Amino acid sequence: MTLDPKSVVVITGAASGIGRALAVRIASEGVAGIAISDVNEAGLNGTAAMITGVPVSTHVMDVSKLDDVKQFAGGVIAKHGRVTHLINNAGVGVLGSFEQLSIEDFEWLMGINFWGVIYGCKVFLPLLKAQPQSHIVNVSSVFGLIAPEEQSAYCSSKFAVRGFTESLRHELAGSTVSVSCVHPGGIKTNIARNSRVGENTPEEWKQQGAKFFDKVAKTSPETAAEVILKGIKEQNPRILIGQDAYAISTLSRLFPAKYLRMIERLSGHKMSLRKK
Repeated sequence: MTLDPKSVVVITGAASGIGRALAVRIASEGVAGIAISDVNEAGLNGTAAMITGVPVSTHVMDVSKLDDVKQFAGGVIAKHGRVTHLINNAGVGVLGSFEQLSIEDFEWLMGINFWGVIYGCKVFLPLLKAQPQSHIVNVSSVFGLIAPEEQSAYCSSKFAVRGFTESLRHELAGSTVSVSCVHPGGIKTNIARNSRVGENTPEEWKQQGAKFFDKVAKTSPETAAEVILKGIKEQNPRILIGQDAYAISTLSRLFPAKYLRMIERLSGHKMSLRKK
């Protein structure tokens, strides 16, 4: 099964990681067009250079700004004429306990991880509904299924993405628009290294966090892209990526009050950066 050759796919956060891998993999399906966006212009151009044989447009924009998203949609229509798939992938992290994070830290992260999804869906949904068949894919996380310590901001955003996406899916059931929520486990990307350090978080936490992430991230962005594409083709409403994601999903449902310590025990990794 391949994507419809008339498909035009929009991907945010496409300068690296899962977004880049998705753009390259979807291009291999021979679609009619791909529109990629990110705030990182150099990375975005790098992704575009990896795509051959398919019309691709690059859009430097900030998903946390509604006007940027509106201009993005206008640019996509001007270049490609339609949109059939929207993949809201852009995301960031911030390190620190709740007490170490400032309100500004929360607002910055929620603006990208949550409002970026809301803006994308709100602006693109009318364009998607104009097509005979279309699909919205919102990327949450396994931290939209569980909530470890020192991840209060990130978990808030990813639980919000999950809740919004599931509600939207129920609203659009029976329509021509399919909706999927993606929950990646540990993916080998630079999100930990690119994370912001909270206002009152020790700077060394960033190095510790990157080292921890390197240990637990077992899945490549290319594998993640393959799983997401398969989920799109099968119109799977919940797409889990990695064996760790399946294990976390199961443990969180079986042991809702004790899953964190069980996950730590089974994985052999402490999930906290604090020295206790």
